[in-house]
Amino acid sequence: MPTWGEILRELDRTRTENGIPDFDAVRRKYLAAVAAHVERDVILYASKWTQPGPNVSPDLVSIVDEDVQGTMEVIHGLSGPNLDLILHSPGGSVEAAEALVLYLRSKFDHIRVIVPSLAMSAATMIACAADEIVLGKHSFLGPIDPQFVLATRLGPRMVPAQAILEQFGRAQRECADPSKLGAWVPMLDQYGPDMLVQCEHATELCKQIAENWLATHMFKGDSDGKARAARIATWLAAHGQFRSHRRHIPRTELEQRGLKILHLEADQTAQDLFLSVFHATTHTFDGTPAVKIIENHLGRAFIKSLQVVPVMTPPPPSGAKQQPSAPP
Repeated sequence: MPTWGEILRELDRTRTENGIPDFDAVRRKYLAAVAAHVERDVILYASKWTQPGPNVSPDLVSIVDEDVQGTMEVIHGLSGPNLDLILHSPGGSVEAAEALVLYLRSKFDHIRVIVPSLAMSAATMIACAADEIVLGKHSFLGPIDPQFVLATRLGPRMVPAQAILEQFGRAQRECADPSKLGAWVPMLDQYGPDMLVQCEHATELCKQIAENWLATHMFKGDSDGKARAARIATWLAAHGQFRSHRRHIPRTELEQRGLKILHLEADQTAQDLFLSVFHATTHTFDGTPAVKIIENHLGRAFIKSLQVVPVMTPPPPSGAKQQPSAPP
């Protein structure tokens, strides 16, 4: 199997006169090869979120409405009816994920989601819309409980909706003692008047969407499909179950809960090719300004790049003494 290091050495051999490896050619070679092997259309959706890098806004790597436009671009020319979606994403907008799935489902009859590493939050919800999920021993999904960005005195914070609801419940109980009001008022003051309702609706929305997708696609035709879908969706959305929105849920636990999981290792050639696509993609993120890639096996791509804007510092006035720079 071409490892991360072997793909890097392959990229080194493609360096042109300017010294830059041909990242696109290597990545697309493996995308075409995996499509030929599985005899299905293949789309890569990946973003630069597990690799360190400066100035990468969460909005650039998250699932957003613009991704529908990118997906429309790469679906153009594909014949269907079967799709393998290689997914590596931290999640993002639930509404954008819903729009993306609705569009994919209007174009393909059978969808497999292949997770070469991590598909978290709203990306896990996209995986729940698949007929089958393909995971390796090293692959993980994540909880789907909704999060809110709150402006606090210490700056913006990502807070689980369920944690807000539980905090209000605790406040109601403890504030029966007037001596505790002073401690609670500053904390509760940061929430708007509609926050509880928003939290309840957001939590129910995530569960409802995941449950509907599981029942409609993965468990279609199963006698207990609706009940299984409801149990799994409730479990994935339970913040109290996982304690952290960033928890990595392994393949074994997902199988025990009843999701239809295929093992990536079952087809060694497919595993080699899918992971080669993933390794080549991470090298692309490391070596180029790209932060999100949506691309098909024919080479048609929608690539989001980080724009680096140079800042020009005016020279000091004539005759002015140059101040020494501060040590690092």
